[in-house]
Amino acid sequence: IETTGFRLCAWARSSRRWADDNCSIVNLSKTAFYRMKRTRTSKAWMREHVNDPYVQLAKKEGWRSRAVFKLEEIDRKEKLLKPGMVVLDLGSTPGAWSQYAKRRVGKNGTLIASDILPMEPIPGVDFIEGDFREESVFEAILAKVPPGGVDVVLSDMAPNLSGVDAIDKPRSLYLCELALDLANRALKPGGDVLIKTFQGTGFDAFVAEARKHYTRVKFAKPAASRSRSPELYLLARGRKAV
Repeated sequence: IETTGFRLCAWARSSRRWADDNCSIVNLSKTAFYRMKRTRTSKAWMREHVNDPYVQLAKKEGWRSRAVFKLEEIDRKEKLLKPGMVVLDLGSTPGAWSQYAKRRVGKNGTLIASDILPMEPIPGVDFIEGDFREESVFEAILAKVPPGGVDVVLSDMAPNLSGVDAIDKPRSLYLCELALDLANRALKPGGDVLIKTFQGTGFDAFVAEARKHYTRVKFAKPAASRSRSPELYLLARGRKAV
């Protein structure tokens, strides 16, 4: 499994899955297009991607992927990020969420990011490369957390998809559970966590677990989330004191 990251496109590494909204704008256009198998599906996806208004706007405004507009909408509505905050961004590559979050927390804020894949440096962002599922990487991320804890944890992680629900949904849920576990350990009392989720077996139990640790749990489906995508963002606010 690979967490959401620097995905040149689905067919650059596997012909069996769709690329997600975190495909790098630059690398997708310059590299992946020439590496993709010229299948009918890949050509259709490329046409859709190139003509996508969020892709075009991200490129125009200098964001690394269209996924930034999902976070922007949630932040605008929920007032999630504020100057001076400490933020942890999981599944950060190619870096659009980290770009946005760093601008929001400002020079006095702290941004820690992590992904299994490399990420081009972003000024003011402390990046940890490694597999989040490995204990050593998990602990390395926690080691970066300042003594006072984190204000907000962001997770846009998703696994490589096989196209088989019985395989993909448990993989997705496992990443969600890991993100929630880390958030529970890293957040200061009153802190918030935003996690990309996919509904399926175990989803209700996952939500119930989140409700145990947070005072408010709600869901968001931003306009930038593709209509065919089963993704749903869980926002858990107000980490309860242990």
